[in-house]
Amino acid sequence: MKTAVITGSSRGIGFSIAEALHDMGYFVVLNSSSYKKETEDKFLKRFGKDFSYIFGDIKQRSTWNSLIGAAEKTGRLDLLVNNAGIAPPVREDILISKEENFDIVISTNLKATYFLTQTAANFMIKSLSTNKYDDYRPRIINIGSMSAYVSSTNRGEYCISKAGVSMVTALFADRLAEFNIPVFEIRPGIIKTDMTSAVTEKYDKLIYSGNASATRRWGMPSDISKIVSSIASGAFDFSTGQIFDADGGFHIRRL
Repeated sequence: MKTAVITGSSRGIGFSIAEALHDMGYFVVLNSSSYKKETEDKFLKRFGKDFSYIFGDIKQRSTWNSLIGAAEKTGRLDLLVNNAGIAPPVREDILISKEENFDIVISTNLKATYFLTQTAANFMIKSLSTNKYDDYRPRIINIGSMSAYVSSTNRGEYCISKAGVSMVTALFADRLAEFNIPVFEIRPGIIKTDMTSAVTEKYDKLIYSGNASATRRWGMPSDISKIVSSIASGAFDFSTGQIFDADGGFHIRRL
């Protein structure tokens, strides 16, 4: 059975990705930053025995090692999805934003993506050298954001972290190409999740006016998981380093 590690997978985009991959026949290694019995119960109900739940701070090396260790127990790691991410604890103008907010956002969104990818990549390379499975074609997907190129001056930390994720994608796509391990980035636009619930009214106006989505609708977690499923199928392996915009056409320059 193929194995996928999905960070930040207790809800929203991460949980939708886990569902899609499980439906494709993957054993899913799931992660959240704190343990909740109801979360484990939800996993058990949805995934049966075909999951492992690693709770731990994604900023910590011990969590990276635990996630890859859980995959190692299954004998393989076919897909890493770096999905975990946070908004700034406090939204503040960049002229007054605090160092502690910057540190936690960068550590969670960027540092963790970089070093978990490093850890996973080395395990994948080692696994390829042993050639245990004829169908072993490992892949890596980073969940970025349109904030990688869109300025939001009251949450600069988030924008910088997601711009950094884009470079992480490019760097590892380049470095891992010789091993035929493709690396991709998905850039969600405005997706209906817990992260956007506090600003629903603001985004409703932007979306339905067409200013934040050419399609004039909210994105849903399933819009992201469908792209993950397509990448996991191997359909885009020759497109390593590719960025997939999932934003309802927001990235289109329009007059």
